[in-house]
Amino acid sequence: MKYVEPIRDIKVIKNMRLILKSQSIRNECLFILGINVGLRISDIIVLKIGDLVKHGKIPKDYVTITEKKTNKTKKFYMGDTVKKVIENYLKEYPGLNDDSYVFFSRKGENKPISRQQAYRIINGAAEQLGLIERNDSGHIISGEVGTHTLRKTFGYHSFINGVSLSLLMDIYNHSSEAQTLLYIGITEEQKKDVYLQSNLG
Repeated sequence: MKYVEPIRDIKVIKNMRLILKSQSIRNECLFILGINVGLRISDIIVLKIGDLVKHGKIPKDYVTITEKKTNKTKKFYMGDTVKKVIENYLKEYPGLNDDSYVFFSRKGENKPISRQQAYRIINGAAEQLGLIERNDSGHIISGEVGTHTLRKTFGYHSFINGVSLSLLMDIYNHSSEAQTLLYIGITEEQKKDVYLQSNLG
């Protein structure tokens, strides 16, 4: 898969959410969870209802998982936006139990959607917004948006809103701050703006 960028524009995030919400609460929840907790898609799609809620209906404050890629234990917290979409999700699907996958496949079995299906959901919404340009044969030539975009969007906006680089480095389990800056898509132009806006003394 090609290198993907975070979604930097808040208006685009809101429009993406509206498109996904019009498709299903499941797709909206996938997007909202992805951009607010910074997990890899492989860890998101295997979440079960019991991972996210207690007593069958109350969203938890935090969730502890074992990351698929690193096999490390990771704790993530859920803010009000995530909790609200989970509450709406449970109202939409009252028949689900703790062992049901949140991002269930529509094929009738209790299986989660695949990474490829998650990609198609996110990529399709981005294409509807005109973020993706294809050539005559249908290949993407600009604006690659995929599941990794969600994780990067979380980091980008956290950093822009004042979260320290060292903390993000720890969340992402990166080995250097430079790696984290590159990962979350902080451009040279943005670095330049930091210096130009600093007119101390």
